[in-house]
Amino acid sequence: MNKAKFVGGIITLLASLAWTQQAMSKFDRDRALDILKTVGDDVRKHYYDPKFHGVNWDAKIAEAKEKIEKETSFNMAMSHIAAALDTLNDTHTVFLPPMHANRHDYGMQFQMIGERCFVTHVRPNGDAEKKGVKAGDEILTINGVDVNRDDIWKIYYVFWMLRPQPALHLTLADSGGSQRSVDVAAKVHEGGRVKNLADYGGEMWDLGRQDEAYEHITRTRYAEYGDPLLVIKLPEFKYLTALEVAGIMGKARKHQGLILDLRGNPGGVAETLKYMIGGVFDKEVKIDDRVGRKERKPEIAKPLHNPYTGKLVVLVDAESASAAEVFARVVQLEKRGVVMGDRSAGAVMEAKEYDEQAGTDIAAFYGVSITESDLIMTDGKSLEHTGVTPDVVLLPSPYALANGRDPVLARAAETLGVKVSPEEAGKAFPYEWPPE
Repeated sequence: MNKAKFVGGIITLLASLAWTQQAMSKFDRDRALDILKTVGDDVRKHYYDPKFHGVNWDAKIAEAKEKIEKETSFNMAMSHIAAALDTLNDTHTVFLPPMHANRHDYGMQFQMIGERCFVTHVRPNGDAEKKGVKAGDEILTINGVDVNRDDIWKIYYVFWMLRPQPALHLTLADSGGSQRSVDVAAKVHEGGRVKNLADYGGEMWDLGRQDEAYEHITRTRYAEYGDPLLVIKLPEFKYLTALEVAGIMGKARKHQGLILDLRGNPGGVAETLKYMIGGVFDKEVKIDDRVGRKERKPEIAKPLHNPYTGKLVVLVDAESASAAEVFARVVQLEKRGVVMGDRSAGAVMEAKEYDEQAGTDIAAFYGVSITESDLIMTDGKSLEHTGVTPDVVLLPSPYALANGRDPVLARAAETLGVKVSPEEAGKAFPYEWPPE
């Protein structure tokens, strides 16, 4: 499916929803036009391809401006900005809209497994659980949109970030193939799109608590199986110093085998990626070539002091993206270890976030992520829209999802000589819900 047409279709779908959109004031319209201009200028100045893949960028911004001038909804105005960026067909160039007045929690998690989408977790006592949604259910459509691997990130983006909905209409199929339709209401947490920076005791404190919760969920976790095996769960490549990575590898050196679990890892900081690669190689390794607007520059990882040199298995899935994919592909290309799991996301560019705000004391924060470099691996290929195909493809079954089993981790451990049952593997890293 053509990506631009898909997002255009999503915007049309959202515009036709039954509930009333709040009318847009002149203040909001002017603010939306100001945001569009800033985003357009940021992309024009920083995007790695000055030809924009043949897209007439000025014309796209002018088209979005014309639509916003006629728009009756601030949310739809933001959607027109997102649609303009989407025409670049770039996973890392996206509009980061202002915070919505309320935060929506649908009480479930799902992801692609192979070419199908499955519910992976359901929040206890939420509306999804009450409506009978279960881990292992296959999701066929969300709000009438077919779910597929190429477009699932856009579904997340539209319904979670750009235009959260009071409910999701799901078409589900159980393990026997029987289909049913379910409306899952979101739990709405009241907040504010416009932040008052003068209220240090209120809104700034709330933002701080959210940061603390994020830090906890994205911490590095470990599961030890005696001397033969250490499993490291790395939720993302957040900022780590070389010393911190050396500490992680110091734990690994006590074990004969290492499983680095990058499933669900969306990527992160390029410098951390270099340190992690340097932590498992005893030689200098070329990661890729960064191809930017003006230059092509090789990225090199140097070995850390006392890197881990034992047996290595890397786990990836459809939500492993960006730096996680690059790490896995380097391990493959250098024949350093074995990559297992599902084909990765194929979202591999190097981008920078430009944080912006509209207003001063009463501010609406927004931003834009802009690709500044394509990454060309040492085989001469980009992973964008392609991903990493594991050496050993392993997909959990709906039954495994429903029963908290992890056959992928169990199989990986077995290749390193450690017998771990799927049930035991499923308990190694219990799923942690973000706080409501």
